Amino acid sequence: MSAEKTNQSWGGRFSEPVDAFVARFTASVDFDKRLYRHDIMGSIAHATMLEQAGVLSAAERDAIIDGLTQIQGEIEAGQFDWRVDLEDVHMNIEARLTDRIGITGKKLHTGRSRNDQVATDIRLWLRDEIDTILGEITRLQQGLLAQAEQHAEVIMPGFTHLQTAQPVSFGHHLLAWFEMLSRDHERLVDCRTRVNRMPLGSAALAGTTYPIQREITCRLLGFEAIGGNSLDGVSDRDFAIEFCAAASLAMMHLSRFSEELVLWTSAQFNFIELPDRFCTGSSIMPQKKNPDVPELVRGKSGRVFGALMGLLTLMKGQPLAYNKDNQEDKEPLFDAADTLRDSLRAFADMVPAIKPRIEVMREAARRGFSTATDLADYLVRKGLPFRDCHEIVGHAVKYGVQSGKDLAEMSLDELRQFSGQITDDVFAVLTLEGSVNARDHIGGTAPNQVRAAVARGKELLAAR
Repeated sequence: MSAEKTNQSWGGRFSEPVDAFVARFTASVDFDKRLYRHDIMGSIAHATMLEQAGVLSAAERDAIIDGLTQIQGEIEAGQFDWRVDLEDVHMNIEARLTDRIGITGKKLHTGRSRNDQVATDIRLWLRDEIDTILGEITRLQQGLLAQAEQHAEVIMPGFTHLQTAQPVSFGHHLLAWFEMLSRDHERLVDCRTRVNRMPLGSAALAGTTYPIQREITCRLLGFEAIGGNSLDGVSDRDFAIEFCAAASLAMMHLSRFSEELVLWTSAQFNFIELPDRFCTGSSIMPQKKNPDVPELVRGKSGRVFGALMGLLTLMKGQPLAYNKDNQEDKEPLFDAADTLRDSLRAFADMVPAIKPRIEVMREAARRGFSTATDLADYLVRKGLPFRDCHEIVGHAVKYGVQSGKDLAEMSLDELRQFSGQITDDVFAVLTLEGSVNARDHIGGTAPNQVRAAVARGKELLAAR
């Protein structure tokens, strides 16, 4: 049989070539070729180990490493011919290596399988992606800290049920996002420890008869641990699912962040201004300035959620060990990592440029009886039970709705009709500043607490 008609890595068993459509259908090279750098990295470490284990000569090792290095140069220069008939990134690189250095290139695969090779490549690739994503999270958090520090005393309405609840510092609100991202960072750091376990040496499923030394490749590739079971080593994709779960949480946080930015840039809120470079216009309505970046990030969260569901579904029915199903792990994983990284990058670029409309925020905080709880707390300090105070303030709010007056706009006589315990010192607690400053404890919205939280945030980032 002609060598051109079968894959040289396994064609000896077959008496006819694979159907042309099936070859295209089963090939993965169109998407897994992005693993080339990590595939070459793993192959160089494997060749180095084989020489130290006495399987390869020093000359063979050097020829393999030199050939792989030149192939990486070809790929990065756009001069590499990717062949669908060779199925995947691994066989494309191995075939090119054999073309370059001859029969020695065929010795590279000694003691390993594409099963443990691809499992290793994905882990190496994802480890690098996580490191990049962690850097973008930190960059976004730095932007939030800078904004929070600058606007610690800017007052805006805080909401529950999207109804005005209590006044808060704009800086305090931004730090809520900082906290979400801190949890995302922690989850990804923790996920990385399980990504960074080496399956190389598991071979096809049972290990290898060659005298390999897995400790060598583990050290060369920077893995923290060696996979303890060869069956699990080639078939485990928990690490990819775990990453997509962490990525889904992070995208959910960015989506919530996006929703608030979309609301705040609307004419109805008008709380902030986004720079033009993060927005687009309308083809028909010349007045429009659309917050496309947060809207798109809000939408892209669904892609990452879908990747998580896809991988869970992919793995749920697989027996041990490797199955061809696992070829479907890469595209959702790649897309999830790309989407999270790019979304974080967009936000890290955009957040430092957000401009709050300070007076608009303040005026909004004055509406909606946002200091009602402060009046209730005031009456509690006068010796009344909280539930009675709650009812008293409820009557005062009802009067305010009917008269069109906020609590702070009522006269002392108007307030005293609801409780004789109210005296002229009440106005100190009904101001926005009084309300915000009164929440002076760790995690509270008082400006000095916001600045203290910013300082803690800076310490956290510096320790990473």
